[in-house]
Amino acid sequence: MAFKPADKIQDLQYFGEFGGVNPSISDSSTYTFLSAKTMFDTFEGNAEGCYLYSRHTTPSNLYLGEALAAMEGTETANVAASGMGAIAPTILQFCEQDDHIVSSRTIYGGTYAFLKNFTPRLGIKTSFVDITKLEMVEAAITSKTKIIYCESVSNPLLEIADLEGLAGIAKKHNIPLLVDNTFSPLTISPKKLGADVVLHSLTKFINGSSDTMGGVVCGSQELIDTLRNVNDGASMLLGASMDSLRAASILKNLRTLHIRIKQHSHNALYLAEKFEADGIKTVYPGLTSHPGHELFKKMMNKEYGYGGMLTIDVGSLDKANQLMELMQERNLGYLAVSLGFYKTLFSAPGTSTSSEIPEEEQAAMGLTDGLIRFSIGLDNDIARTYQMMRDCMVDLGILQYR
Repeated sequence: MAFKPADKIQDLQYFGEFGGVNPSISDSSTYTFLSAKTMFDTFEGNAEGCYLYSRHTTPSNLYLGEALAAMEGTETANVAASGMGAIAPTILQFCEQDDHIVSSRTIYGGTYAFLKNFTPRLGIKTSFVDITKLEMVEAAITSKTKIIYCESVSNPLLEIADLEGLAGIAKKHNIPLLVDNTFSPLTISPKKLGADVVLHSLTKFINGSSDTMGGVVCGSQELIDTLRNVNDGASMLLGASMDSLRAASILKNLRTLHIRIKQHSHNALYLAEKFEADGIKTVYPGLTSHPGHELFKKMMNKEYGYGGMLTIDVGSLDKANQLMELMQERNLGYLAVSLGFYKTLFSAPGTSTSSEIPEEEQAAMGLTDGLIRFSIGLDNDIARTYQMMRDCMVDLGILQYR
């Protein structure tokens, strides 16, 4: 039977303290105990249902975490104040001095910088590989490798990871597969394809309104308990805790994710097909020209489409900047980083979200100067949007008038 992530979210029902249709928000930083023994047990992690201190967790955070765990099909989850607030502690929980990581070479710039520049200070080394070549992934594994890390759909090149193939390699070598699913919530369910841990920046599609940051790690109860441990849990000790008010806000937005993702996907596919027909170099998993199209099709939860992210290449950074400025001027979206907003967002990733990656490495992975990354919005009339975008391209000489 097919996994239905939106149904899993819908089936969760939380009543508020006074019967409200939304769960009550726990607006406290610390919690009382009726007995000193219960406080001791809570510190030791042996008092289920008791709350200690909001850096550990709160009822509001648990509501959101359980909804996200249901969406991803994991035992439980832990939310954090940002995507990196979930990613960095999780990686550090698995790795220590002299350990090794195998990572995709095309990942979010912040994650790349963390693995390339920060973790080496702790004696942790990373091999960056082309994640689409399973033989390269396996060849990079050593006796010190503790995790394989990738993104379902990579940022910003939209490469597709063969999650079942990677999971097979991970299990063969008895190491966990960690997957960042930020670009493809609902469309891909990594846990069902063999991943051990699923991560998200909640800031993006899941929240969907570009008004807060958040992150989550979805995994086993054992992993989440370890991350929250008061003595050596990386999430607990590094302190990137989510505020209860934000958790409640994101949980409400999560309820409409399935509607939004379908519209993002519909609009992105329409534009991608039009741009490609115009002769613009376009990358979108829903196009048959995409090298990962068939793989995505095999992995996807079909009703949600191919996602809201696409890229085009207009040849040079100058042209890219001119086009983005003109599109913003004509109210087609915003020249801004991030993704998942109701308006279209566009940026040149080589000088923004992937600027942490050195230029020579950008070139090696195919990240060109003229590349524009689009997070396609929820426009009601996408044909109108396309015509307005095309007019911008004609005015700048990127396309010819017809």
